Amino acid sequence: MLRVGITGGIGSGKTTVCKIFQALGISVFDADRSAKWMMAENAALKNQLIDHFGPATFSVDGTLDRNYLAQIVFNKEEELIQLNQLVHPFVLLDYESWLLNIPKAPYSIREAAILLESGTYKDLNVIILVDAPDNLRIKRVIQRDKRSESEVQSIISRQWSMEKKRKFASFIIQNNEKEFLIPQILHLHELLISQSEHNTSA
Repeated sequence: MLRVGITGGIGSGKTTVCKIFQALGISVFDADRSAKWMMAENAALKNQLIDHFGPATFSVDGTLDRNYLAQIVFNKEEELIQLNQLVHPFVLLDYESWLLNIPKAPYSIREAAILLESGTYKDLNVIILVDAPDNLRIKRVIQRDKRSESEVQSIISRQWSMEKKRKFASFIIQNNEKEFLIPQILHLHELLISQSEHNTSA
């Protein structure tokens, strides 16, 4: 089974693309959702977070204080890097376990917002980048999350530029509201099936 990664900047439309792949029968692992679950529920990771960020990381009832953590990492890149270094090993273990329990298929997908920035793309066979212009991405996030334009621009500034991401991409899906999305995905789906069959027979 090919291991395929899907990434893209905030507002690029990764989730929409993944839903279409799921409609084609492809299993999708949501790395960002896994990370949130692990931080809230995994005892070993919770202890590491408390050791580094302090006991206020969790409330008295054991609930993760996301606002507290966000305030620490939002404007301190070194702390954001540290957070990712703590969380990603647990997410990758969750991913490996997930792979053992999904239906057999030519390929599966791991969706992650910072797939490239985190360096966790290195165990994947194929990387798909969902691309969209910055102005369109900002508009989407404002509508979806009710954030201000400055907040969205701040998030974008902390992620790799789309230009840098393109250098790592095996394939690029344009989600710019000019090119039809589904035909691009169907074409890519056939290519990935063909590549999987080639790898199996080689």
